[in-house]
Amino acid sequence: MALETSPQAPAPVRQIANAITGWVDRLGAVWVEGQVAQVSRRPGVGTVFLTLRDSVADISIPVTCQRTLFDSLNPPLVEGASVVLHAKPSYYANRGTLSLAAREIRLVGLGELLARLERRRQLLAAEGLFAAELKRSLPFLPRRVGLVTAPDSAAERDVVENARRRWPAVAFETAYAAMQGTRAAAEVIAAIDRLDRDERVDVIVVARGGGAVEDLLPFSDEGLIRAVAKCRTPVVSAIGHEPDQPLLDLVADVRASTPTDAAKLVVPDVAEELRIVGVGRQRLRSALTGWLERERTLLATLRGRPAMADPGSLISSRADEVDALRERARRTTVHRLDRAVDEIAHHRARARALSPLATLQRGYAVLQGEDGHVLTSVADVAKGAAVSVRVADGRVHAQVTTTEEIDG
Repeated sequence: MALETSPQAPAPVRQIANAITGWVDRLGAVWVEGQVAQVSRRPGVGTVFLTLRDSVADISIPVTCQRTLFDSLNPPLVEGASVVLHAKPSYYANRGTLSLAAREIRLVGLGELLARLERRRQLLAAEGLFAAELKRSLPFLPRRVGLVTAPDSAAERDVVENARRRWPAVAFETAYAAMQGTRAAAEVIAAIDRLDRDERVDVIVVARGGGAVEDLLPFSDEGLIRAVAKCRTPVVSAIGHEPDQPLLDLVADVRASTPTDAAKLVVPDVAEELRIVGVGRQRLRSALTGWLERERTLLATLRGRPAMADPGSLISSRADEVDALRERARRTTVHRLDRAVDEIAHHRARARALSPLATLQRGYAVLQGEDGHVLTSVADVAKGAAVSVRVADGRVHAQVTTTEEIDG
């Protein structure tokens, strides 16, 4: 029932606010579609505050929901997501604001699509298909570049022209496939498989010139992701869509932001490489020149030393020393020989003094009988016996005619 008011009997603000509260409370829960424009989570508060904006008109309305409801959403609710929520309108009289108390939240449209992709990403990531240790490095200079793209597409021209501008001799093996639509995923898988089996292909580039999220769905296909993960050849993803990243970017060995960027990644710049080679040659030349200069200086220093300037000086100085040592050795040898001669003469004299021959030389003689015995007494020899007399230089044979005893 409408309030009866007049200029003379106006209703107070509280009465109007309470009336609006009563009217809004009589409304039932409704399903509302919109886009989340703002999310506010206050620490220690069990309520999350959202701002729901109309997708066409410039109209928004505050939304409150329980933290448990907000945290249970998978994937998490983020700003910009399109949602459908079941909510009960409520009017906060103290501030005069209308809001919706959410009881259920569902991601729909693009939001629902992104939610499915997020769940798929989480499952594939749990299997380890996006692990960094599985990424392969690109070859420095591939023999042949495999290219998967649509026929006569701008992406193909970007990759080929920019690659040949950087390295004119680069060769391409192109496998055409649909880049959107229901057949895209199967055709891209087949093209990648054919290029992966080609031994000449060293790197595979999957190129497309961007597009809406719905157009890029084939590049998040689970079959395509698993096919790329099994490739032996490094794969470069060049989808060219920055805001929403397809799952192909995560499983590929290298992600390029655009097809042009892919061309820069797969082949080196010949001009830059020539510059690097030139710098390297200059550094090598400088290093070699410096080394030769140091060796030349060292050689000059060695040649300037006295021993190298006049090698005979070493021999001359040593020759005098050798002569002195030789003279010393000669004197020592002569001295030792002289001493040895004197010692031999001394021993010889002693030996001669002790020898019976020395006695014989002084006039003595040794008388021996016929049997060779030395006769020392006249009693040992008879008259007429044959005897021999040993003198210093021989023997005298004689016959005893007479004997005579002499008193001592």
